[in-house]
Amino acid sequence: MNGTMVSESPSATAEDPDARIAALRARLDEIDANLIKLWQERAAISREVGATRVASGGTRLVLSREREILDRFRQALGADGTQLALLVLRAGRGPL
Repeated sequence: MNGTMVSESPSATAEDPDARIAALRARLDEIDANLIKLWQERAAISREVGATRVASGGTRLVLSREREILDRFRQALGADGTQLALLVLRAGRGPL
């Protein structure tokens, strides 16, 4: 089921809602596992960017870059996107 929607025929869903729920939950678990993996990968890369920048004499943070990320998430996801972006940024750089 990687990258695909869970689908069953309407009659199968109507006949066995428990099976449909189980299939949907299994897909949610797959998505969660992928999100966790990507979250960890992104945080590690972000920490490496920050360490490289500081080691070369730069600042720990680049606020214009953080604004770009906040804007991207907000445009795609609305107000919740802003909150998600703040968490993503914090995971990579730590608390301010």
